[in-house]
Amino acid sequence: MIHPTAIIDPSAELDPSVVVGAYSVIGAGVQIGANTCIEPHVVIKGPTRIGADNHIYQFASLGDNPQDKKYAGEENTFLEIGDRNEIREYCTMNRGTVQGGGITKVGNDNWIMAYTHIAHDCIVGNHTIFANGASAAGHVRIDDHVILGGFTGIHQFCWLGAHSFMGAGSIIFKDVPPYVMVWGNRAEPYGINKEGLKRRGFDNDTIGTLHQAYKLIYKKNLTTPQAIEQLTLLQQETHCEALFPLVEFLQHSTRGIVR
Repeated sequence: MIHPTAIIDPSAELDPSVVVGAYSVIGAGVQIGANTCIEPHVVIKGPTRIGADNHIYQFASLGDNPQDKKYAGEENTFLEIGDRNEIREYCTMNRGTVQGGGITKVGNDNWIMAYTHIAHDCIVGNHTIFANGASAAGHVRIDDHVILGGFTGIHQFCWLGAHSFMGAGSIIFKDVPPYVMVWGNRAEPYGINKEGLKRRGFDNDTIGTLHQAYKLIYKKNLTTPQAIEQLTLLQQETHCEALFPLVEFLQHSTRGIVR
């Protein structure tokens, strides 16, 4: 159902099951999948692709121009949002830039609370939680099952590994490895995300091995190459598959990890 006061550009492609509330504006080049609900006073500009079963709350602004001084009006940049996302009040998500790959992408099953901001060229995975006021600057990568506490701020080009946890009010200037909890301004590591891992089905042996890995990285005064070598040996000894993402992260981190 589309409210009669909503403004829908003729070129927008909405599945017949999409609900659009009063005074919402859907611009040219927008595609919205089945059973997505757009509440009143939402603005969505294109090119933007939104999947199925999303719920977008009032006053959200999606797909507008990137907040980047290099942006020169290029039309071939996109915002892509997957399925089953909750996008709450006053959220803002900008399209990508040509310099950053051209796309801002949000995956599936994310819970994105009020006043959050996802800037140009960010890549967000699945099952993440952005608490109120969390903000990601441009070119940030956020992997699956990451949790951002309220008013967390992430510097551009940072990478947050899967299952990591940012405490409320954290300011992130470096990459955060998978499974690690951080907090503070500037953010510092505070162990592994034990409770989160338990809730997602990690067994005690795996959690114990990840705790060993954390100590290798943060308690042994090793360089990053030395830590990678020790983690590889630990994986060979324990056959713990959860160590693979951690080793890969350390091998590919470009900003260095939080310390």
